[in-house]
Order: sequence, then C-alpha cells, then structure tokens
Amino acid sequence: MDLFPAIDLRAGRVVRLLRGDYEAETAYDDDPVGRALTFAAAGARWVHVVDLDAARTGEPVNLGVIGAICAELDDRGVRVQVGGGVRSDAAAVALLEAGAARVVVGTAAVEDPALVDTLGERWPGRVAVGLDARVTAAGEHEVAVRGWTQGSGRSLLDLAQRFDAPEVGALVVTSIDTDGTMEGPDLAVLGEVLAATAVDVIASGGVGTMGHLEALAGLEVRGRTLAGAIIGRALYEGRFELEEAIRACSPSG
Repeated sequence: MDLFPAIDLRAGRVVRLLRGDYEAETAYDDDPVGRALTFAAAGARWVHVVDLDAARTGEPVNLGVIGAICAELDDRGVRVQVGGGVRSDAAAVALLEAGAARVVVGTAAVEDPALVDTLGERWPGRVAVGLDARVTAAGEHEVAVRGWTQGSGRSLLDLAQRFDAPEVGALVVTSIDTDGTMEGPDLAVLGEVLAATAVDVIASGGVGTMGHLEALAGLEVRGRTLAGAIIGRALYEGRFELEEAIRACSPSG
C-alpha cells in the first residue's frame, strides 16, 4: 500500500480542515514546495495535493504552486496526485501539463460523469475519481460536492460502481465524518467499496496512529487490498514519522 502524504493548499499555504469545514482551518506551513521536498526526502513515492480554493470556487488559485511542487518532485522521481476544482477538460489538462501524474475529479465526476470517460480515454490511468462521502441522517453514505459544501443525492457505492473502469486510475474515497479527526478510518465503508469494484482504491480520512495505518494496510476483501492511503494532519502534528509509516505499509514491513 502506497502512502500519499497530503498537502492541502489555501491561498498558497499548507492547511488542514476539520471534516471539510473551511471555518475550521489550521495553517501548518507557508512553504508548500519545501514541505513536498521533505516528504520526498522521507521516501514518499507519491504526494497528494489538494487546491482547496479551487475545490470551493472552481478557480485554479494555486496552479503556480502546484506546478512548482510537480517540477521539484519530478526531479526526484516522486509522482504528484492533484485534486480540487477539476471540473472541466481544460482544468484537468492544465494540471497534467503542469506536471501532475494524476488528477482527481470530484464534483465534475458526479455532475458530468462523461467528463471522466473522455479524460480517461485521452489520459488512461492518469485520472482518478474523488468520492467524498458523509453519513446522512438515514445512515446512507452520500457523496458531497463543491468542496464538501453540498450534498449530491448520490450514494457512494453507486458512484464507485459507475466509475469502475480500466481507464480510471483510482477511486479516492474520503470519509468526511472522520477527515481531520485522527480518530480512525472508516474500514467498513472502504471494505464495501473494495468488494463492489475492481479499480484501485485509495483511502482518505481519519488516520491518527500507526495502528490505523496498519489496519488500512491489512484490510482485505475478496482478495483485494487498498492501493494507497492519504495521510495529513497526523504527520503535521507529529503523531508518527513518515519514514516509519512507509515502512509499516510496505510489503516487507
């Protein structure tokens, strides 16, 4: 299982939100490129970057910073996965041309699924679908859109199966209810997505301890395991070091 240390960008700074709430922001770093280089030096093979401004408004506010991160990490053999505000073919192409190895389409995947089909045909394996879900009062996992500010009325499993295609690089599944809490990932819903699909699944949300990472790395359903896990706040708050986390999640331990 690959680890994806996360860099969430807002106005050029590295921040984290609690459960996707833009009013519950913690700023961690004014140098996102330097932070990315720190992750590379620790042995990360991927870095996950989110443009929170673009996720909310659709405007690529942090494209220049993302391009700088991609350029520095490409020289070190580290791939960058970028999401946030990818709502058009032009937005996706701009990120890919800026150096992203993979772009994550979230809101647009829900509102215009054909966009994912078109991008996947043109850039096979380099387009992921971001499915960010929160539990409703009825106990359903509903996918949220537009920076998690609106519900879509679509269920997580229905959409996961819609995008279960060879051209899709991965499904990035985020549990909004656990995101930023460090209280543990939603293993049950991740297992359901693994059981219902054949595409790679990357988990996001809730990791706060090495035990949480080990649980993700050990999750297996019908012979399928997670392809990756995104980690953020736990790293920034020193719950564990990236080097030890990478070792714990590698096949050799």
